Amino acid sequence: MPTQVRVYRMKPGELAVFVDEWLRQVVPLRRRFGFKVEHAWASEGDDVFVWVVSYLGDDWEAAERAYYDSPERRAMEPDPARHIAEPSAFMAQPVPPL
Repeated sequence: MPTQVRVYRMKPGELAVFVDEWLRQVVPLRRRFGFKVEHAWASEGDDVFVWVVSYLGDDWEAAERAYYDSPERRAMEPDPARHIAEPSAFMAQPVPPL
């Protein structure tokens, strides 16, 4: 299952507002498009938000395009991404337990 780790350095003081908007808007819409939020963490002292999202199908790129091009995502107002100062993301595979 394709899985991505996303790490966001937030604008100072905006982490809590982002988390609220992310929980109310992003997570439900992601689920509707076949994604599963595996984990999420927030570090207020560092203004960092990390989440792991997987796709329940095979074509990650097509699913991402469909999500971001959807009328629901484009209409998201206010857009939670406005709180992100520095986004990064990478695809990852699980490692067997040690």
